[in-house]
Amino acid sequence: MAWDEPGTPASPVLERLEEIYHRYLETDEGEVATYIPELAHADRRWFGICLATADGQIYEVGDTRQSFTIQSISKPFTYGAALAARGREATLARVGVEPSGDAFNAISLEPITGRPANPMINAGAIASCGLLAGDTPEEKLAGMLETYSRFAGRPLTVDEAVFASERDTGFRNRAIGYLLRNAGILEEDPGPILDLYFRQCSVLVDCRDLAVMAATMACGGVNPLTGVRALDDRSVENVLSVMGSCGMYDFAGEWTCSVGLPAKSGVSGGILAVLPGQLGIGIFSPALDIRGNSVRGIAVCRELSQDLGLHLFAAPRAGREVIHRSYSAAEVSSKRERRPEVRRMLSEVGHGARVYELQGILAFGTAEIVVRDISERAAAEVEIAVLDLSRVAHLDTTAAGLLSLLAVRLAERNKRLLFAHRKPEFTEMLRTSLQQKDAPAMVLDGLMFPDVDRALEWCENYLLAANGFGPVVREAKEHSITAEPLEAFALMRGLDDTELSVARGVLRRVLYQTGECIVQAGDPADCLYLVARGEVTTMLPLLSGHEKRLATFTAGMSFGEVAFVEGSTRTATIYADRETECWALYREDLDEIARSYPRVKAVLMENIALDLCHRLRATNATLSALAQ
Repeated sequence: MAWDEPGTPASPVLERLEEIYHRYLETDEGEVATYIPELAHADRRWFGICLATADGQIYEVGDTRQSFTIQSISKPFTYGAALAARGREATLARVGVEPSGDAFNAISLEPITGRPANPMINAGAIASCGLLAGDTPEEKLAGMLETYSRFAGRPLTVDEAVFASERDTGFRNRAIGYLLRNAGILEEDPGPILDLYFRQCSVLVDCRDLAVMAATMACGGVNPLTGVRALDDRSVENVLSVMGSCGMYDFAGEWTCSVGLPAKSGVSGGILAVLPGQLGIGIFSPALDIRGNSVRGIAVCRELSQDLGLHLFAAPRAGREVIHRSYSAAEVSSKRERRPEVRRMLSEVGHGARVYELQGILAFGTAEIVVRDISERAAAEVEIAVLDLSRVAHLDTTAAGLLSLLAVRLAERNKRLLFAHRKPEFTEMLRTSLQQKDAPAMVLDGLMFPDVDRALEWCENYLLAANGFGPVVREAKEHSITAEPLEAFALMRGLDDTELSVARGVLRRVLYQTGECIVQAGDPADCLYLVARGEVTTMLPLLSGHEKRLATFTAGMSFGEVAFVEGSTRTATIYADRETECWALYREDLDEIARSYPRVKAVLMENIALDLCHRLRATNATLSALAQ
């Protein structure tokens, strides 16, 4: 969602962007580039600011959808494609990475090797074009456009009019191309490579594209809108490093001090800036200063950096904010309903499992805090640690490596590390890292869970078995085969034999197959259920499209009492987890019993009230633990 779309709620971030936009809207400094004739047609009043976050949120104001040609902002992306095609060493042999301090069109070649100083000046960009994958100019162009499009999250094309204008007036760039051929940096006729370079500069983008392309770099090469990887993370690191030192040419030093973000400018008026792990910025304003950088763009980037604290070298406070909260399985239980004796057991042994709800970015510094805390607790009481990654915006390879190593070391001590999330890229990264560390099967099996609730249930069963309570767990399985006697139900507690016989006479036996819907949300609540054997789960649909488990009931338990007592409709959907036998008690049958045996109804209602009180107390205890 973009925050400038009609009907979207007000955003403080958007308000701040609008303030900055209007502050610089009337700026009249600078001149539109004219050395490429087609660029002279740009309207100096065009002005757009766009910010894209690492989780795909877009904030934009002004002329963010006005198309323009990418020009030199293309250079980092072509360099990244060259790194991906040829590898770092082969690319470094043809293109250096040292700042030149020269203008973008400087002829800056090393005296001995003939290499261009870096890929951000024209000479380095032309050399990078020669390194692109493909046997023909057409193949190289197609691959280049595909890379650019993955970064932008949409198909990008070349403005043929601007390309023709660049090709017909690019005499200095042609001279550079032939110097590179003379030095052996280009191994073939410079003509097709120069045409490719002119086309690369003529790719059409808008301000929003720049922000998304920058955010893709911020996410290590994965587009935050599409989830598609545009470039491997190691190549992105190299590209950002060169952007940081060379991206703003002879303004790079001052830019690093005042703005502190890896960035790239273009003579069409665009500026792209990246805050790794957090966001990307795109700014468009065609009026340029004497160095060829957007006047408004420079001013806006300075203010954004200072106002939002974006400077890369402004050291954030490294604290425990990465751990949103932490609690044990004795404090917060899973949604599986347990018998009273099992609940008492879990209150004693549940401290052996601990959940860590993590947030933000997991890199070395933040992952180290988590690893240290778990290691210290594992030395004392913790047998299982669960990492909830649902709030984690980015997991880098270093953090994945640390966590994987922790999982292996815990396994060596017969302890476990589990992960709870729904992010396939995290699963792939962690499993790859574990396999690289030759993790044993016990670490890989049962490692990932879709949410904390399922992970907690696994922890509870593990701790019960590990502490000698296996018979209780096995008993629950036996209940799925043998029907539970009516007197064992808490709902029937306090009824004598005659009253039990009366109740048994009106219960209706119902069988359900695995996965069958027992109760649908919105249905009238005309009965309550007792699980004779098997297992059922109450599910609540979420806006995300997933379902959240509210409770799982096994043999000897009842469900559907609240809506039954209220006489309202069902608020959730209930499924049979396996072949299940239930006894249904309908309101009309209970009313019929009450005429002759009023005490039966009174006892049932009292037991329902006691059970609801127990659940309320358990909920309060959970809320108290989560509020710590």
